[in-house]
Amino acid sequence: MKKALYLLYSLICYGIFFITFLYLIAFVANLVVPNTIDHSSAESMPASFSVLINLFLIALFGLQHSVMARQGFKEKWTRFVPEPIERSTYVLFASTMLIILFLFWQPLPNTIWSLSGPAGATLTAISFLGWGIALLSTFLINHFHLFGLLQAYQYLTNNRSTDLRFRTPFFYKLVRHPLYLGLLIAFWASPVMTVGHLLFSIAMTVYIFIGIWHEERDLSNQFGDRYERYKRTTPKIIPIPRSNR
Repeated sequence: MKKALYLLYSLICYGIFFITFLYLIAFVANLVVPNTIDHSSAESMPASFSVLINLFLIALFGLQHSVMARQGFKEKWTRFVPEPIERSTYVLFASTMLIILFLFWQPLPNTIWSLSGPAGATLTAISFLGWGIALLSTFLINHFHLFGLLQAYQYLTNNRSTDLRFRTPFFYKLVRHPLYLGLLIAFWASPVMTVGHLLFSIAMTVYIFIGIWHEERDLSNQFGDRYERYKRTTPKIIPIPRSNR
């Protein structure tokens, strides 16, 4: 019974993540949802106060996302949260932080650039391409392990074997962090760039590079010289051809 409940919990956490991810796309692209990066149903506030609130929301997301992903935190955290649902709980917390950001984000609608016609459509297409790269990158490694479903399923079936060997499929042969590259493309390729969107993109870019630093330190500890060789031969985030390196 407990094993089935763990799997159900993981499925619920994954469902919340997936809905949150779709909302994030709509939030950044100003599509259909009630609160977006440039529109909110809440009462507007002074610009300086809005900037502080938005930076706090992104910092809150970044702290949760980075701290809970560290191995030292996991070792302490699993004293309270069972290991089979540790990753699902992390995903739930990360989704919650994004939901809080959606609810309390303060739009800063002054326009920096606005493109329409073919140019605007091209940037929109590039942005959606970025979302696609980010999502596909999770499947190239192990999507269901990354979001906690595999751990709960293996606990249910008494199968603890997980293939977490170091691999570099497809996008990972071009850059070390294609998921982050996809997110950066999605955040920056906007046909309408407002002050609020620019603030979001800059802050998220800073967080992404901080996250990369932590992640690469963990990967070096886990895979040793193999990952260090990978770092020397593969660009971090910009796919520079090897012939030029």
